Amino acid sequence: MNGDTTILQRRVTATAALTQFRGAAVTGAAVSAAGNGYPCATGGAIGDTIPVVLLGTAIGEAGAAVTAGALLEFDSVGRFVTRSAGAIVGRAVTAAASAGATLEVFVIPN
Repeated sequence: MNGDTTILQRRVTATAALTQFRGAAVTGAAVSAAGNGYPCATGGAIGDTIPVVLLGTAIGEAGAAVTAGALLEFDSVGRFVTRSAGAIVGRAVTAAASAGATLEVFVIPN
C-alpha cells in the first residue's frame, strides 16, 4: 500500500481540469510534458481550489512502469514517468508496475 507524508502543501485555483494524483503547475494549469509542477492531492474542475504537495511524499499516478528509486518527470497528461530529459519533479519511493498504477513519490521542489 502506498502512503503519503505531506510536509507542506499549497492551494491553487484550477485554471484547467485537474486529475487527482497527476501533476499541476503552481499556476493551477495542467502541467506540460517534462515541465515543472507538483502532484495534486485531489482533482478539480476549473475554478476549484485544490491542494498540491510542495514538500514531502505524495501519491502519484504512473504513466508507465517505474522502478523504486527512479528520478521522475511528468508525461504529456501529468502522470509520473522515469526521467529522460525533463524537469526532475520527484523520486519514486515505491515502484509502479504499469501505466495507471499508483506509486509513492518523494516530491523534489522545482
